[in-house]
Amino acid sequence: MRIGILCSRVRVEEKLIFAAFEKAGIMPVHLDDRQIAARIGEFAPEIDVLLQRSISASVGLAAAQVFEASGVQVINTYMASSICADKLRTSLALAQAGVPQPLTEIALSHNAALEAIERIGYPAVLKPVVGSWGRLLAYIKDRDAAEAIIEHRAVLGGVGHDIYYVQEYVEKPMRDIRAFVVGVETIAAIYRTSPHWITNTARGGVASNCPITAEIGDLCRDATLAVSGGEGGIFAVDLLEDPDRGLLVCEVNHTVEFRNSIEPTGVDIPGRIAQYAIQQAEIVP
Repeated sequence: MRIGILCSRVRVEEKLIFAAFEKAGIMPVHLDDRQIAARIGEFAPEIDVLLQRSISASVGLAAAQVFEASGVQVINTYMASSICADKLRTSLALAQAGVPQPLTEIALSHNAALEAIERIGYPAVLKPVVGSWGRLLAYIKDRDAAEAIIEHRAVLGGVGHDIYYVQEYVEKPMRDIRAFVVGVETIAAIYRTSPHWITNTARGGVASNCPITAEIGDLCRDATLAVSGGEGGIFAVDLLEDPDRGLLVCEVNHTVEFRNSIEPTGVDIPGRIAQYAIQQAEIVP
């Protein structure tokens, strides 16, 4: 059984995953993405399964393509990762699968963005199509704020600044839910609580255990199947609690960070990740 873990900086999560493999009697190969140089058509890595843990979304996506082309099974697949790395593609996949999500519009110019925000209503949230850790999110409370933010982006210019991803602001109860999916099973979930409207633990949100209800399990399974083409994988699904509509899928993440979730949930998340990768390696032809 030949399993590789692709990562550059070995964070707490990667240390725990390596330890989980070793506990299972498997010594995975550490592949530093900074050292990867692959000749197209000749690259033949000596592994069967690759657990992709690159901290860079773009590097991780490129690596997934190269390793898959060489016959290696990548977790998560390039297709699933590329969908999750792009909020627009994620929203489209969820919509096509009928998975409930916040009201969302995409606008492709500054003027169209203002019109989209007005249609959704205030407050609204403006997000970058590509991004993580709650960065560059904008809470837009009125038209003056909308015009100021749109003008700011227009002046900055740059790739992607003409693509506006606009969502309604969901009046959540000072928290959201992050659920962890392995395969298609929701193995753990946390509440991320914060007085700030951005509840990411990277931004100071406090994690506590969230019981996995049938609704949470079913919704996370449906979201996972939507972004993975029915294959499953290892994902973190972010859910919002709407007072009228119930749970809504806000985001699906393909490179799972879990250091703050092990203690409050009591779930051996790295152990479950390692177990899943081992199971996939066992069925590789």
